[in-house]
Amino acid sequence: MANCNKVFLIGNLTRDPELRYTAGGTPVANLGLATSRKYKNKEGELKEETCFVTLVAWARQAELAVEYLKKGSPIFVEGRLVYRSWETANKEKRSTLEVRVERLQFLGKAPLPTPEGEITYAEREEKKEEKEEGEAASEGM
Repeated sequence: MANCNKVFLIGNLTRDPELRYTAGGTPVANLGLATSRKYKNKEGELKEETCFVTLVAWARQAELAVEYLKKGSPIFVEGRLVYRSWETANKEKRSTLEVRVERLQFLGKAPLPTPEGEITYAEREEKKEEKEEGEAASEGM
């Protein structure tokens, strides 16, 4: 029997990534993702349905997620479903279904560190053009 466990998701982070380390020192990050779909119901009304998913990124992907992503960041994720179950200290059984991140792609504007703080590439180029225009205007006087 053939099997396939592959997930592709595009959405926005619901919170800042949370980084922790395993006992062996491997970085692991938990990310919350919201992905939505819009559709028209039988009455023709536009409806929106949102699905919230927990993502788990490991190693360098975990470090990059924490370094560059924040709540609201748009991302593309390729991964696989992982089912985990455990027992609490009170002997209660718990379980969860998560997406183990295999590939993570940032979709938003990339922040660039500058003396003014983090700005996007487009904002940096805009400031550069304004500076050049200002210099050209002052030379013409």
